Order: sequence, then structure tokens, then C-alpha cells
Amino acid sequence: MFITFEGLDGSGKTTLINMLVEYIKENYSNIHYILTREPGGKDIKMAEKIRQLILSKESELSPKSEALLYSASRRIHLEKVIWPALEKNKLVLCDRYIDSFYAYQGFGRNLGIQYVEEITELIIEKTYPDITVFFDINPEESKKRRLANRLFDDRMEDESDEFHKKIYHGYQFLIERDPKRFVVVDATKSVQEVFNQMIKKLLSNDKFMDFVNAK
Repeated sequence: MFITFEGLDGSGKTTLINMLVEYIKENYSNIHYILTREPGGKDIKMAEKIRQLILSKESELSPKSEALLYSASRRIHLEKVIWPALEKNKLVLCDRYIDSFYAYQGFGRNLGIQYVEEITELIIEKTYPDITVFFDINPEESKKRRLANRLFDDRMEDESDEFHKKIYHGYQFLIERDPKRFVVVDATKSVQEVFNQMIKKLLSNDKFMDFVNAK
């Protein structure tokens, strides 16, 4: 099973994913899982180097160059981590995946959803998530949290408010288009409340329960 996690910066996504990992270890100890991320990937030096290049404040990449680098990193990630894990019927938990690409590059960078989807189809070979958890905060709350916590010292931090609004609009478009795949969680609450929401929704998700019950 392949579960991805999405949200604007400052949504608490990474913290909540780590809480989910602990929950799985405590309640489903028979499930073999991997935790990975994009851009980059678990223990993949080349993909992590691409991540550093893309996010560096010194990078002067055009939107299309940035999109192609993200795609190269994703292909390496699939070949080295995701595909081998899925072949072994592991639970793959991935912090960002194609929906970030669609939202950030397709909408934020104005490349268009058709352009980024065409690239993606070549790269992922139909490896779409079974479930995508979206931690929902609006751009204003995202900015407030980023400034309060001094998060993300990378080139995305320097982008305009309009850029982040376009990303959020992109996510809303994706959720409306594929509501069965997305599990939307109100991330404006406390961390524990958000976590409880996520667990409740996963436990009522047929795909998730079919997977864990088969173990």
C-alpha cells in the first residue's frame, strides 16, 4: 500500500507522519513499512543532491528546469525505494509526492496541470498513491506558522504570497477532482486533535483497513 502526505509548509505534516509511524508500530507491529520523502528519498544520495540543488537559495532554475529535476529525482526514488518496497507488499509512507509537483509546479510555477501530468506519466509508470492525506491549512495560516517558527530556510520561503495561494488553489483542484483518494484533515487544530482526526479517517477508510487486516 502506498500512502502519501501533502499540505502547505507549516501544516505540521512531518510531525504528524512521525506520530503515525509510532501508532503503526504500536498497533500493527506485523506491518512492514518504510518512511520516505520527496524531493529526495530515504538513503538515496543522488536524489538528495538534486533536492539540495532545487531548494538552494543560490539556484537560478527556470520553472521547466526545476520541474525536470524534480522528475529525475522522483524516478530515482521510485527505482531505488518505492518500487522495491511495493513489490514486497510493504506499507510505503511518503512525505510529498506527485500532488506537490502538480500544485507547486503546475499551479505555483504556472506550468499548467497538463504539462506536469504528462511528465509524471512518463516517470511514475502508473504508480499512483492508494491514499493521500492532505493536512489542510490556508496560505495565511501557513505564512503565520512559517514566520513564527522560522521554518524552511530555502528558496520556497522567498516566494510571494500569491505563489502560495496558487499552490493552495492547486491542491483544492486536485482534491475536488479525486475525492475518493484524498483524506482531508483540518490541520488548524492542535497537533493531537489533528492526529486523532487522521487516525479516525484512516480507520474508516476501506483501502487502509483491507491492507492492515490482510496482514
